[in-house]
Amino acid sequence: MVVGQSPEVLLRFFGLAIQHLNWFRSSFNSRRISMAQPLLDRPEYIEQTYLYQVLRERADIEMPMQELLEQIRYELLTTTKLPLAIDYLLTELKHSGQMAPAMKKLSHYFTPFQAYLVEEAEKESGRFTMGTALEVLGGEAKYRTENHNEAGLFFYHFEVLCRNRLNYDRGLTAISNDPTFDRKWAKWILMLRAQVGLVDIADLLFLASDEYRVRMEEAGQSIEGKGPFLFGRKEGRIALGNRRREPIFLFAAMQRHLDYPTVPRPKPVDENKDAIPQLMRRMERLESRIKLMEEERRAGIDITKFYVDRDGSGSSDSDRR
Repeated sequence: MVVGQSPEVLLRFFGLAIQHLNWFRSSFNSRRISMAQPLLDRPEYIEQTYLYQVLRERADIEMPMQELLEQIRYELLTTTKLPLAIDYLLTELKHSGQMAPAMKKLSHYFTPFQAYLVEEAEKESGRFTMGTALEVLGGEAKYRTENHNEAGLFFYHFEVLCRNRLNYDRGLTAISNDPTFDRKWAKWILMLRAQVGLVDIADLLFLASDEYRVRMEEAGQSIEGKGPFLFGRKEGRIALGNRRREPIFLFAAMQRHLDYPTVPRPKPVDENKDAIPQLMRRMERLESRIKLMEEERRAGIDITKFYVDRDGSGSSDSDRR
């Protein structure tokens, strides 16, 4: 339509196109900010908490995940959408043997971080177990039923990544896509993804806190170009007090003051699990040797009872004669 038109017409055309593009961007950003609310109602998270708790408890009896989900489905509240989500998970589980692909497709119900944790737990080569993933998911769902805030939820997610040595790039990307975080939070989390490991995490948290903003204003310095200031003064003081220290001290202090769920610690492998069966087998071998020694002292060892015929059966008395 614009071929052969005058420059004035072309300028007006591109001007209108830019206006429509700016309107689309503003509408998208406002829609993104409006999504910074709990994704589901409180009853949904209550049922999710029960689901993850029961799965973790019944996983010890070594039942297949398919049978566990089929049983628990009838225990859940039918007025929620969780039974429908479990039906979809069961279909994918029977088809591919994994739940993570189905959770990614149900992005309107499960958050990207939940799908990421299940995906890491389903990897055969990973050290992140399904039991730990269910415990983390249960703690998150329970925290969402309470008066949670963005800072506490972020620290809970980030501590899960750190303590379980998960992939920071994929993990922080999944956290940034959580609908609880608005556009400013998502942009800062993606910035953190590029800076983690290069800059002290306590410094990054302090620079994004109101404590840093107040100190800059008291010193008469401009805060233009600084921020965003996402954390409160309390979080800023905690970060300032834990500079150049181990991150575990920072996480422990944040957990005490923000009261988010305790992140499950990776459990070391119990190397003594097979110690008792091994001792039993050694005791049996010792008993057999002691019997042989006693027989040798009394009248000698009758080695004929150890004879075996060609067909594999023990020799009879007639064969010995």
